[in-house]
Amino acid sequence: MTERSERGPAHKTLEIGMALLIGVFGLVVILGSLKAGINWGAEGPRAGFFPFYIGAAIVVASAINLWHAQRDDDGRLFAEWGQLRQVMSVVVPTAIYVGSMPFIGLYVASMVFIAWFMRWLGHYRWLTTIAVAVGMPVLTYLVFERWFLVPLPKGPLEEWLGL
Repeated sequence: MTERSERGPAHKTLEIGMALLIGVFGLVVILGSLKAGINWGAEGPRAGFFPFYIGAAIVVASAINLWHAQRDDDGRLFAEWGQLRQVMSVVVPTAIYVGSMPFIGLYVASMVFIAWFMRWLGHYRWLTTIAVAVGMPVLTYLVFERWFLVPLPKGPLEEWLGL
């Protein structure tokens, strides 16, 4: 293995990967627009008219980025593996938090999320962690649900408590 591959992924590799990924997204937009119709109807442009051209612009921009990325060969490092682990230690719990909200509600998900970050990433004492992890969702509930009368996503626990 080369020294660069031991330290982290190459900048060129990630540039090519992102250009391809975004290009595929642009193609999905174009295909969806074609299904909705991109021509003019009696009332004006159909639903897919504007998104079609946005998708086309995304594909063209991705092709340009892909061309530039393939020409780039300076061996730059994108990030070291340790740096990527730090980023993923935030991204993965955040994705779990967002993904769990429809099932357990905002308040319980927030309690777990705040506790995770405070205890395992911030190394706060248990008393501080519990106080903030419980206090912030309670404060959020009081401000939004009671004061502003804005309902936020609730899970089975909140429904059971009648909140």
